[in-house]
Amino acid sequence: MPPLFWSIADSQNFSLDASGVAGFFGGEEAITAMATVHLYRGRRWLGWYNSPGSYTIAKDFGRISKSRLWGGLFPGTNHDPVVAFKLDVKTGPKYVASRSGTVMQQTGHFAHLLTQGTDDLTPHPLPATRTTANSHIFIVTVPEIAYENLPVQTMSIHHAVLASFPILISFSTCILSALFADWYCFAMILLGIISSGVTCFVIGSGVLGIETVKKPAEGSPPGDGILLMQNGVIILKGEEKDVNAITKGKFSLQLKGAPEYTVVGLCSLLLEVQFLLQLLLIPQGSLFGQIMFLTSVVASWAYNSFLASLDKEKLQRKLFCDTIGLHQTAMLSFQAGTRTSMAAFACFVLCGDLPRPLKGIEPMKILLEFVPNETPVWQKWRKQVVAQVEKEDEMSIFQPGNVDMSGLSSGERKLLTTLLQDADDAYKGYIETRNRRQSLTIAEKP
Repeated sequence: MPPLFWSIADSQNFSLDASGVAGFFGGEEAITAMATVHLYRGRRWLGWYNSPGSYTIAKDFGRISKSRLWGGLFPGTNHDPVVAFKLDVKTGPKYVASRSGTVMQQTGHFAHLLTQGTDDLTPHPLPATRTTANSHIFIVTVPEIAYENLPVQTMSIHHAVLASFPILISFSTCILSALFADWYCFAMILLGIISSGVTCFVIGSGVLGIETVKKPAEGSPPGDGILLMQNGVIILKGEEKDVNAITKGKFSLQLKGAPEYTVVGLCSLLLEVQFLLQLLLIPQGSLFGQIMFLTSVVASWAYNSFLASLDKEKLQRKLFCDTIGLHQTAMLSFQAGTRTSMAAFACFVLCGDLPRPLKGIEPMKILLEFVPNETPVWQKWRKQVVAQVEKEDEMSIFQPGNVDMSGLSSGERKLLTTLLQDADDAYKGYIETRNRRQSLTIAEKP
């Protein structure tokens, strides 16, 4: 062996002492990277590299296990698997069903994902005489969902090419440490590969599913309703059982060893043992071995950082939409110039296609969700919108001459005239949208 290599390998004048760094460095990135293990196909087989942050990972995932033993080793609040892997941590906006009268102040994780995905749609502007603050309207036609045979789709396995980078680096540095007879660093790199790989395989073997109310009460009306966002509204149209997937749905994750999840506790214990052994043995290695160990850790940290940088909500949203068959063609986006136009347009969409006289739906309740103001002007405006909804012909009745202006001051009359124009713009947009959707449906028929 060349003298230069001997002098590097046997140097006693300098020591990196990377043992403590490996246990804590990159812990948050490693946890976030592990949260993607259920989103990619085959990801559970790609954890065989010397991942940093073993102590942080053990403390976080160890709280999934539920028993007195694991509670003593990993103290803290127990996490459900879906919470630990950030699969059910967000709540969606308020939901109001137009047919059943159901009101949910908070919806589920899938409703939140749907609201975050609306930015990808190009809005179609509605007629607008004036513009105050642009309000967004989304019409989502929820497809029929066959819950009996519904495996959650996962992302492509193409990411395996990137996973080969930390795997190759970890195994190469492990072999080089052995060739230079640094058995301490060789053993620690190998233990890091094994503990990370086993943990990734065990956790990644969990079965990802969808949890929701799949069988509503017999005779339930359609689940049409609105999700009220801060600057817009999502109009859901579909059967009750299908809309439930959005309003009440969330991911479910079945790990092995439920309900105590002992196998997850054993993996966390293995990671803690790895951390303790690294503290003891890495300082005993040569400078060359410590460099190899640190190289494997840095390469693994770079890969974990890449996984941590991915938009997890975007990935989850794509998996959910692909699983239930909700594609962008079933989502239409519109932009209204005022919130008043948005409220009227939403009411027309929910009630306009129903047979007259209306049964089982109250347009006034829909309007009150948007504009609950109880001043005389708003009361007259809402009554006029409801009258338009209940008409059997398409002639607009939003001209000031069709409204009783008695009891209003001159200023209030001007305001009501302006609001009626907003409603008229929304009605014109609704008629245009409905006719276009009907023409597209006819064109698609053979």
